[in-house]
Amino acid sequence: MSGIALSVLSENPERLAMLQNRLDAAGVCQTVLSHPGFPAQSTDSIIRRLQDTHTEVVVIDIEPHNIHRAASAIEVIEAATNGVIVLAIGNLEDPGTIVTAMRAGAREFLDRNPDSDVLAQSLSRLASTRSRTRVPGGRARLITVASAKGGAGGTTVAVNLASAIQTLKGSVLLVDLAKLGHAALHLNVHPNFGVIDALQNLHRLDTSLLDGLIISCKSGLKLLAGTQKINPVQVTSAELAHLMEQLSSRYDYLVVDASGRTDQTLRSLAELSTMVLLVTQTDVASLWSASRLQTFIEPVGEGKRVHLVLNRFRKIPGLTDEDVERLTNCHLLWKVPSNYHAVAASLDKGIPLASQRNNDIAESMRLLAEKLTSSSEGGLAHDLTLTIGRPEVRKSGRNFLISALRTGQ
Repeated sequence: MSGIALSVLSENPERLAMLQNRLDAAGVCQTVLSHPGFPAQSTDSIIRRLQDTHTEVVVIDIEPHNIHRAASAIEVIEAATNGVIVLAIGNLEDPGTIVTAMRAGAREFLDRNPDSDVLAQSLSRLASTRSRTRVPGGRARLITVASAKGGAGGTTVAVNLASAIQTLKGSVLLVDLAKLGHAALHLNVHPNFGVIDALQNLHRLDTSLLDGLIISCKSGLKLLAGTQKINPVQVTSAELAHLMEQLSSRYDYLVVDASGRTDQTLRSLAELSTMVLLVTQTDVASLWSASRLQTFIEPVGEGKRVHLVLNRFRKIPGLTDEDVERLTNCHLLWKVPSNYHAVAASLDKGIPLASQRNNDIAESMRLLAEKLTSSSEGGLAHDLTLTIGRPEVRKSGRNFLISALRTGQ
């Protein structure tokens, strides 16, 4: 029974500590998350943390003054997670609280001060129920690819990364949420439907309908194509979360192309994502834009989910990796070599470079895919930078051709 992954949520820090101690003493679970507060909506970061920690049971502590907030949190967890069971703890002498919690989706209700034996029995019952009802598969890792500015190569990176992961692991869906969808051109497919159709039919989005909206590519990669209209429909955070929840239950990896976006859709995607790859180049305008976009995507204090990818990388005398990270306030994850002719020919033919051989970009994408799929769920290690070609030779800062002052202005 030690394999039960459990999370505890309470608005009272003292009760949070007490419940965690008693749950640990029960000896039938492993507390993977202890959080002081409730999720208010499906895009809250706590929902993604529940998913990333593979939580199986969530304990919700209900106090007399927060019954409706707790019930709302239960509803959010039920709607935004796949197969997570909610155990509510509250006042057993108040039938109204019990009814409210159970109607919201709680599977069981215990007294506010349960001892370890009672908790052990309850968790054993819930684990037994979950093992009988669990569906095959898990949740997808969601990788969002954003671009610092137009022409940075975000779609090229997204398509080739998705293709490389498909070859390596399989079960990959590329979702084109760029302002104007180009992924289908890169893959030489001609979809009749796409992501906008999925968003407009969320109320009836089942397996059959999804199969009709998603198109298969030659490599086995699946594509939910982007919009072909300049002014597409507006997407709310709740709609986006619902769509990603549906898709993540069917695939192991979701790669989302969000090229050209600097709006709330991008920020919502970032909140839902395991990681965000921010594609840029080493010119002044690109680094300046990357710095601003990083701040927009990931406000101060919200962790390090955004990682920098330098596309069309060419060595610039005096510009070090540390310079790039300082100017953009972003961890430099990867360097994709520059090969304009190979990329242009790939797009003309509709064959991703990642599915070809004997080119440096294909090798770069293959190695990046290996790193992203083998790294821990909790985040990326800071040793994932790849330089194709000869080792970098650091030069003096006096040769720095890109002014740090200009880039950070």
